[in-house]
Amino acid sequence: MSAQVSDDPLVRVDITRTKDQEFTAFVQDAGPYLYKTALFLSGDPHRAEELVQATFERSYRSWHKARAGEPRAYARRILINLRIDGWRRTRHEVVAEAVPPGSVAGPADGIAVRDEVMRALSLLPLTQRRVVVLRHLLDLSEEQTARELGIAVGTVKSANARGIARLRDIFEEDAR
Repeated sequence: MSAQVSDDPLVRVDITRTKDQEFTAFVQDAGPYLYKTALFLSGDPHRAEELVQATFERSYRSWHKARAGEPRAYARRILINLRIDGWRRTRHEVVAEAVPPGSVAGPADGIAVRDEVMRALSLLPLTQRRVVVLRHLLDLSEEQTARELGIAVGTVKSANARGIARLRDIFEEDAR
């Protein structure tokens, strides 16, 4: 990849970056976003770091494909696939903290709310849980969620509606 350094049309100086330089810039730019995504999906900071590391390793191996399109989306897809593979292998899932920092009065309140959200999400069937996490915690569109999970948009819509309705029921039951 090269960048033109001069605006003068008579002078053209191109600086070519190596694959390693391009990838390093990508890691610095996309790292925090991918870590946040991994944390939402895994619920564990250590597991999130492992997922991001594995994502970068796979992205680097296929950097020629990733940089030809949208590298961040390419890496996010790798990350989600790695997490889904983990779900399939272990069938043990921990859903991430869904409460933004500062939305509760103190640390104890934050822990209680987080635990309540995680418990409620854990009661959802697997497809509903994945759709709700991707749609609402990662703010992906229905189309993006369908692509990420390899399911139809209609399935995303129905799983999301059922999942949100079930979460409402769970929180109402807890309020009684």
